[in-house]
Amino acid sequence: MKYIEISHAHNLKLEYAEAPFKCEGCKEAGIGSRYKCGGACNFELHTHCGMPSPSITHPFYTKCSFQFMSRPPGQVARYCNACQKDVAGYVYHCRLCGFDLHPCCAKLPMMIDDGDIKLFLYKKVGAACHRCGRKGRSWSYRSSCKKYNLHVACVKEMLVESWHDIYYGARGSNYTRKLEGGIPSLRSTLQTHNHKKSNRGRAEKCCEVAGLALQFVISAVLGDPTTLIVALIGNLMSK
Repeated sequence: MKYIEISHAHNLKLEYAEAPFKCEGCKEAGIGSRYKCGGACNFELHTHCGMPSPSITHPFYTKCSFQFMSRPPGQVARYCNACQKDVAGYVYHCRLCGFDLHPCCAKLPMMIDDGDIKLFLYKKVGAACHRCGRKGRSWSYRSSCKKYNLHVACVKEMLVESWHDIYYGARGSNYTRKLEGGIPSLRSTLQTHNHKKSNRGRAEKCCEVAGLALQFVISAVLGDPTTLIVALIGNLMSK
């Protein structure tokens, strides 16, 4: 594998592992592909954090130019404009507007398409989120049929709720069981929501589609929207 070097002086190589990790760059959760130090330490980075672009633009902020920074600017606490979560490490910052984006949030795909369902990323959505029931809280993924809406912030919260157990249990096979506990909460919410509006057969189908949407959003939020990760999360949700 090809090694890269960045400012923290670690030699990194691109690896893939199903165990979740904490990115030492942006301090956010990750899973799947990551850059990992080839030495004895456990230094790991999202692929977006390991090979950041010096500057980026984003379709939601056409007048902004975001510059990559290894730490948040200034002394005031900052938050990501995509997920509304604190910025504690690597960040893309617009000096003109003062907006901030986590590297993984900045790289969220504008559309996720697996052939059966399409999800589009919106800055604001008028419909309520399937998990929290609120509107306009953060960026959202919404299905093309407009039935399913998930806040990026809510997906992150769902993962963070059990992150301590996920991360510290990742050293062994128990991590899948612990990760499982953080995912079905939204699945149950979706199931309840759809049962209220439809008959049992149709509700189960709606929940299945919504669950698939959730899998893809989780994959994107964790920095690795790949089929392998989606399959892993799907297995966890089905238990």
